[in-house]
Amino acid sequence: MDETARLLLWLALAGTAVTFAGSAAIWFMDEERRIRRAFRHVLQAPADALITANGRGVGFNFARNLAAVAWDQGAWCLVYRIDELVGAELIVDGEVRARAYRGEARRALERTTPTGGQITLRLVFDDARYPDFEVALWSPGDEARRNAPSPAEAIQEANRWIARVEAILRRAAPRQSAAAAPTVATPAPSPPRVAPPSLDPPPWDEEAEPAPPRPAATARREPPREPRTRDLFEGDEDEAFT
Repeated sequence: MDETARLLLWLALAGTAVTFAGSAAIWFMDEERRIRRAFRHVLQAPADALITANGRGVGFNFARNLAAVAWDQGAWCLVYRIDELVGAELIVDGEVRARAYRGEARRALERTTPTGGQITLRLVFDDARYPDFEVALWSPGDEARRNAPSPAEAIQEANRWIARVEAILRRAAPRQSAAAAPTVATPAPSPPRVAPPSLDPPPWDEEAEPAPPRPAATARREPPREPRTRDLFEGDEDEAFT
């Protein structure tokens, strides 16, 4: 009897440990938690805003001005700058129901009636290689998935993200315009103008020492003039007639 009770106790403890380990693995391998860990790794900080669905996700960290997208439950990630975000679209069955783009007025959601088609949130980035990223918030067959939202909830969540993207674009617009504004160079101050020295002697103060005698002006000496021939002859004639 004691052996049987001991065996049952060990089986109960083993079952509890297996159940606990399985629950911990399910909790740790949850899709949203895996994507959060991936974003924490690539953004080097927790995501301030996050949306996940069907193994994909989008996260933003406003302190570092970064955005990240993830595939395969965080196995693949791509990082953008927030100022590279161009806009977002809410697509229902291939039709754009709402959108928000940089430099445009927001197109609000008018029809909120759920449909049985696909509901997708599409983000557009200013990148040549990866210009957009789509998150399928609801697809046909998701009603059988555990904790799957309804089509109406998926549309409302996508509409909230359109409003969030519009706020992000408004927030990033002043920084970009301030960075793109040309800097006006201030002219260097001109050097002070100094008057040329005067050639005239400064006025002499009578109460001070007497002014030194100024040197006398030198008389101009002309070169001696040679006697003219006519003058010599004229003198001789006068003496002859005398």
